[in-house]
Amino acid sequence: MEKLLRVDMSNLEARFEDLPDKYALLGGRAMTAAIVADEVAPTVHPLSERNKLVFAPGILTGTTAPSSGRLSVGAKSPLTGTIKESNAGGISAQKLASLGIRALVVEGKPAEKGFYVLVLSSEGARIEPAGDLAGLGCYELNRRLWEKYGKNSGLMCIGPAGEAGMPTAGVSTNDRENHPGRYAGRGGLGAVMGSKGLKAIVLLCDKVFEAPVAEPEKFKEAQKLLSKAILEHPVTAQALPAFGTAVLINILNEAGGLPTKNFSAGRFEEAAKTGGEAMAEFCKTRGGKGKMGHGCHPGCIIRCSNIIPDEKGEVACAPVEYESSWALGANCGIGDLDTIARLNYLCNDVGLDTIETGVTIGVLMEGGLLAFGDGSGAIALLDTEVRNVTPLGRIVGAGAAVAGKTFGVVRVPVVKSQGMPAYDPRAVKGIGVTYATSTMGADHTAGYSVATNILKVGGFVDPLQAEGQVDLARNLQIATAFVDASGLCLFTAFPLLDIDYALPAVADMYAARLGRPFTVADALEAGKEVLRVERKFNEAAGFTKAHDRLPDFMKYEKLLPHDVVFDVTDEELDTVHNF
Repeated sequence: MEKLLRVDMSNLEARFEDLPDKYALLGGRAMTAAIVADEVAPTVHPLSERNKLVFAPGILTGTTAPSSGRLSVGAKSPLTGTIKESNAGGISAQKLASLGIRALVVEGKPAEKGFYVLVLSSEGARIEPAGDLAGLGCYELNRRLWEKYGKNSGLMCIGPAGEAGMPTAGVSTNDRENHPGRYAGRGGLGAVMGSKGLKAIVLLCDKVFEAPVAEPEKFKEAQKLLSKAILEHPVTAQALPAFGTAVLINILNEAGGLPTKNFSAGRFEEAAKTGGEAMAEFCKTRGGKGKMGHGCHPGCIIRCSNIIPDEKGEVACAPVEYESSWALGANCGIGDLDTIARLNYLCNDVGLDTIETGVTIGVLMEGGLLAFGDGSGAIALLDTEVRNVTPLGRIVGAGAAVAGKTFGVVRVPVVKSQGMPAYDPRAVKGIGVTYATSTMGADHTAGYSVATNILKVGGFVDPLQAEGQVDLARNLQIATAFVDASGLCLFTAFPLLDIDYALPAVADMYAARLGRPFTVADALEAGKEVLRVERKFNEAAGFTKAHDRLPDFMKYEKLLPHDVVFDVTDEELDTVHNF
């Protein structure tokens, strides 16, 4: 029987509990939202012992469902002050599910300052002192943990930024090669983990497809249909395996929606040198360990990840994704892929969210701390200032909103204090609605309107016009909340939106996994319920519709090359959660 594991860091005890009936249908984001809402007072300080950190694999994670190895991490965010779910790939979610753990809840904090390692296996849970693992960057940490506990261990870790409680610190998970590059990066949940005194969670489990399935044959038939849809859709079958997520660099640049030099323009003159095609060329010409079409976990048939090689063919960073390449590249005026890979590596090592870090550095460049394009200066900020937890390093690790206030910058691209990802809302207005109204702050994955605005998946809504954007963002936020609960990779949404049998196949897998009826209508209602739970928490924390707004400069600074502003009205934004 699947269990809930509760770890009390105040007395260093762990105990398994029966999964409450009310959580029986919940996984991933639905599980983290429900537990945080049930057990955390919305007004707590995010780094206090009263906050809780929840790890939950999706309902389909740990099964043979394709591309279903996603992990949800939830808590009250120290960056936004809202409820937060951050999502990661890697091998840990499947191992957690295969150990029969539907949710891991970490609460309390040690009476004395110190760090620990939580070790989970089929024999139970134990908490060990971290010793000299404390203070390590994630690369050396992962190496030592595999050396101590065995290769193929699943790892969920924090770097120095998380230990120091920096509000943009993430939680790293490892891939099959033990790269610590699969991150639950957004919202500062690494800082929450650090506040609990947890340096690492180690999962000792060689199996990844052991989650129980009530009706295996029915599940297998539905699984085949979803796999067929993924392997037929041009985005998931062709573009992503060949060029990775960074295939979007040139697409968004051409669309005039690639935020450049702190959101001051929509096109970057050196974009082509930082995109997926350039990465593929690196892998081809440099050889060695470079690879496109890399799967971040067993059973992934999309394989959008990559291993970017340095000049000698050794691993420079694995992976460099679209958001990271943009944040540390175009947004900072940096057009050198080697520099971007180094910055990405350093974020992974010190434990910072690449998106928030790139947005923060862009704001600091705007504020005059260093010039746009200064790659060596950006590297020093991470490798010297953040790593050594200097006052300037703490400003970098506090995020773009704090950096903007500290350096007197007006153009600060944040919502609810979270930096905007790689799509300018003035040129991709559907994503602007999502940024404004998401329960998480500016978050592209909360409702990926780019799919329909730019890629014409699921229809087409003109990205430069206000009409239709609210309905688009609302529907995608509902659907995404369900996908996040399922444990499926968000990129399965491309075939789910375009191929008529794909979503019913997912509903059938749910039914077969749980042994009870489950329909497409149930899936959409489940997505709505996640949003209701999250929004209710935020309202109790003090958030109102007035917080569902983009920064003011986007309403009057026209974005080149289209010469557009964000003109979806406040009244329209206020209707997004009417469902």
